[in-house]
Amino acid sequence: MSRAHTYSLSLEWTGNRGTGTSGYRDYSRDHVVAHPMAPPIPGSSDPAFRGDPSRWNPEQLLVASLSQCHMLWYLHLAGTAGIVVTEYRDDATGTMTEDATGAGRFSEVVLRPRVLITPDSDLDLAERLHGQVGDYCFIARSVNFPVRHIPVVTRGAPIPS
Repeated sequence: MSRAHTYSLSLEWTGNRGTGTSGYRDYSRDHVVAHPMAPPIPGSSDPAFRGDPSRWNPEQLLVASLSQCHMLWYLHLAGTAGIVVTEYRDDATGTMTEDATGAGRFSEVVLRPRVLITPDSDLDLAERLHGQVGDYCFIARSVNFPVRHIPVVTRGAPIPS
């Protein structure tokens, strides 16, 4: 049985400096992504495209979505398999390549999850589960570029910062 899920949000451009988009340098790329049940996300464009580096840009949010999706599915698969995860951190990187026209596309995202499991959990299985996440993560299954993962799973000791 298929089920459809709908995700709604609102987006408001807040970057009109008084003259709208009268020129490429005349407006801010600032905007706010909002949902009635969640805090707003201050957004802008990548600083390379005149954006505010103190705000989230769409490219960062795409990488964050892939990282979150991987983590959430990993935690689910681990719990189902009897692996007890006590810490999970990821340092994800996305690579976007821009062509001569100024258009670009992501060529890959690399996730680097560092996972701490309890001493009695199966280390080999905990490592293998990362390879199964791609079969389930809705976002990774929806993009047209590779999402690689380089996990490090350890038992017992806290994950170094």
